[in-house]
Formats: sequence, C-alpha cells, structure tokens
Amino acid sequence: MSRAIFLDRDGTINEDVGFIWSAEKLVFIPGSIEALRMLQKDYQLFIITNQSGIGKGIFSEEDFLKFNNYFINLLKTYDIHIRQVYYCPHTKEDRCKCYKPSPYFMFKAEEDYRIDLRESWVIGDHPHDVEMAHRAGAHSVYLLTGHGAKHRKEISVEPDFIAEDLYRAAVLILSTNY
Repeated sequence: MSRAIFLDRDGTINEDVGFIWSAEKLVFIPGSIEALRMLQKDYQLFIITNQSGIGKGIFSEEDFLKFNNYFINLLKTYDIHIRQVYYCPHTKEDRCKCYKPSPYFMFKAEEDYRIDLRESWVIGDHPHDVEMAHRAGAHSVYLLTGHGAKHRKEISVEPDFIAEDLYRAAVLILSTNY
C-alpha cells in the first residue's frame, strides 16, 4: 500500500483569488512548487477540491476541466506529478456525497490506488480539510495561507500541525515519524 498527500488546491498550492477557472488568475503561493517536489519523493500526490462555482453557474465544468489540464500540465513542467484530481462540482447546499469535509474522494483513492489512509496526510487551508482527514483516519496539516488565518478559530478537530504555508507543511511532514 502507498502513502498519499491529499491537497486542497486554491489557497494551498495557488493563491485563492475567488473562483479560479482561467490561466490568467493562477499564481502559485511562494514555496509551493518546491514543497510538492519534496513531498512526491515519499508520497503520491492527489488534489481534492470543492468547485462550487460549477454548481453556482459561475463557470462551466468544461471551463474547470480546461483549467485543470492547464494546471496539471504546468506542474509537470516542474517535474511534479499529480496522480489524480478529484473535484466536487456541487454546492454545499446540494448535500452531495463528495463535497468536503466528506472523505468520499479519499476512500475512492484508497480503493483505486491502494492508498493507506492511516499513513497519509491532508493539507489544506480550510477547517473542512482537517475534518475530512479526521473522518478518513488520516493525518492533517492546516495552512494559514488562503482562508486559513481567517478561519483558524473554526477548526472543530485538532490538526496534527498548523503551518504557515505548504513548504513549511512539507518540512513538518517529512520530519515526522508517523
């Protein structure tokens, strides 16, 4: 079984500037590229992202998929390989099975890629990322980038670590023995 890092996208890897579906809005958070390079040496990388802009009609699923392909191909130019991007196109109000904090996509990755969730991590800037990790039996790092600092007091489940950014999260994870 493999270990994985499940990453939120907006506010974790790239700046969260509202709904992002075009290349012009993409700005990587400083240190995130190096962090992904470090993490992929020991872990498979996955992205799990809520994309409620689709469900709200702000952009189409086709717009998202086009941007996602651009995003993944851009990461490949840095020799970063994302195993799979899982996305929820629904709104919170839809109460679907895939909207975070549901661990639905983590369980799907566990099955599809033989992931050991107990040896895996979730990294994100929203309390629901920490809750998703807890529900799946994984470890978590809460980031203060993106929405992290603003929503820090809303964390209902204690993360393993709180980090300033993805780079510092990578250093913490790689220096941990669990």
